[in-house]
Amino acid sequence: MLSAETGDILALCVLAALGSSLAGRIMLMMRRSPISPLQSFLFAINYAVARGLWRTKICGRLPPLRSDRGAVIVCNHRCPLDPSFIALTGPRVIHWMVAREYCEYPLFRGLLRVCGAIPVRRGGTGAAAAKAAIRLLKQGELVGLFPEGRINTTARLLLPGRPGAALIALKARAPVVPCYIDGAPYDGTTLGCLLMPARVRLVIGPPIDLSRYYGREGERDVLDELTRRFLYAIAQLAGEPDYHPELAGRSSKIT
Repeated sequence: MLSAETGDILALCVLAALGSSLAGRIMLMMRRSPISPLQSFLFAINYAVARGLWRTKICGRLPPLRSDRGAVIVCNHRCPLDPSFIALTGPRVIHWMVAREYCEYPLFRGLLRVCGAIPVRRGGTGAAAAKAAIRLLKQGELVGLFPEGRINTTARLLLPGRPGAALIALKARAPVVPCYIDGAPYDGTTLGCLLMPARVRLVIGPPIDLSRYYGREGERDVLDELTRRFLYAIAQLAGEPDYHPELAGRSSKIT
């Protein structure tokens, strides 16, 4: 029969072995993970806050992607934290188009760089940002855009859409995944909504295949048609099948 001292030593050895095994598994998972250790840490914090404070419920999932082609994610925009909810779909970096002034602001600059944000001038995509997004998509990455171009603080379901997402998706020959976020917290400030409780619902739609439009990214009518289609897909996820999409500077029903 083992003495108490010997039993304690064996128990410590077993715990040490289990701890080493667990640490090895974690290191292996991190090595195989498509995101860096720091991104994994931020992902874990975001998951805890988005699930706990904002009680986010996810309906649907992102489709599996080919290694040589990513996807463009388009979503409505009600809150500066909207990318945080999309991030719950899995441990992958989503490169969001973010207004350049946020990327240059000291409080957000480092965080947005780690998150892989693409700086863009407000009100438009810009050639440099578009080229960066296209390059990432061709490398199999995910790129997120808000077709409305800014946060919607009105009572309307969606603001008029802009053609940046359609142009980038066509040039990269990538599918587009529509998403809809409902219940995002927003008090008019970026920092204030971080502490606001909420009940958020994220709905992920099926990917939109653009292959029939490849090579036609120079045609304005095609960009307008696809932009309306993206907005209509988002509206359908919101439960508004009769929604009439509008474009910035014009309005039109989907065809």
